[in-house]
Amino acid sequence: MGEQPGDVKTLLEHVTKALVDVPDQVSVEAIDEDCETVFELTVAESDLGKVIGKSGRTARALRTLLSAAGVKAGKRFALEILE
Repeated sequence: MGEQPGDVKTLLEHVTKALVDVPDQVSVEAIDEDCETVFELTVAESDLGKVIGKSGRTARALRTLLSAAGVKAGKRFALEILE
């Protein structure tokens, strides 16, 4: 019944692609760890600031989105933004 990590990965990709100037360079990799799934987000170097946002607000919003999806799925999701 809950969302699978693949669904959350697709959601994260779509939201991130809408934020950046170079959507072709957005990639999300899901890594299953002990009790959570970590999503590693990679974007173009020029878009890194847009994904992080002023004072980290955009990154915090993306993490909140993952947290809400995790509650619905009964799992823990984390976001790492790679440089």
